[in-house]
Amino acid sequence: MDNARFLEETLRRLDEAGESAIRSARTGAPPRRTRAIALLKDIMALLFPGYFPLQEPGDVALPPLARISRVREGLREQIEAAFSYDCCGRQGDGERLADAFIERLPRVKELLYTDIEALYEGDPAARCREEVLICYPGFYAVAIYRLAHVLYEMDVPFLPRILTEYAHEKTGIDIHAGARIGEYFFIDHGTGIVIGETTTIGDRVKLYQGVTLGAKSFELDEHGNPVKGIKRHPDIGNRVVIYANATILGGTTKIGDDCVIGGNVWLTSSVPAGQTVYFSPQNSMPEK
Repeated sequence: MDNARFLEETLRRLDEAGESAIRSARTGAPPRRTRAIALLKDIMALLFPGYFPLQEPGDVALPPLARISRVREGLREQIEAAFSYDCCGRQGDGERLADAFIERLPRVKELLYTDIEALYEGDPAARCREEVLICYPGFYAVAIYRLAHVLYEMDVPFLPRILTEYAHEKTGIDIHAGARIGEYFFIDHGTGIVIGETTTIGDRVKLYQGVTLGAKSFELDEHGNPVKGIKRHPDIGNRVVIYANATILGGTTKIGDDCVIGGNVWLTSSVPAGQTVYFSPQNSMPEK
């Protein structure tokens, strides 16, 4: 087989390999991950001018109105691409949703300032709030989560997950866009933290590295496949502190207000408000 025929045959096989598993009646091209990430960076530059760079060197000369207009148009484009390629057949108005997202940015910024304050107040190593904003991976991951959560609540496909997986890649912190997280959220160190889709977290909660807020098990349908769209992850109350490498699992597990969960604790059952739970091989909490 000559080189041309060999390459043509390889291209044909590449086109066919596994394609039946994802081929559908979708129209258009999928949302572009690189474009979504570039938009994220432009949004961060809008929220915190001077602290996060714009994507093009010449953009510094762009007036603020031109910058937000470009973000709006980019969002519209990517939202429409996401809906055109959605595997669940959802539909959405890209222009309307882009405007709704832009309208919610001031509230997102207000929440992020509470997160900066929580980190500054809670970490004695933080010399100033600007250090938190510029340097802390926990803040960066939470900022991306809060933006992705807005898109998730709008039922936009793909884009929320693209953003949170980018944060995961950059920080080692995996927060699903569907989680609901209150004000003054504190993540210290952060590496290895996992927060599942149906987790709820109250106000002024502190998490340290390696914490998992996950699913205990998956309910299966009649075909043995995991049932989607049900409550799988725990609820964490207000002013809870969860120390390093603690694991809290299950959709019915509730941690009450003002609890302290010690390092390396494994929990699959609820804890009343105001309790301290610590790891002890002789006194571990039994699984129900």
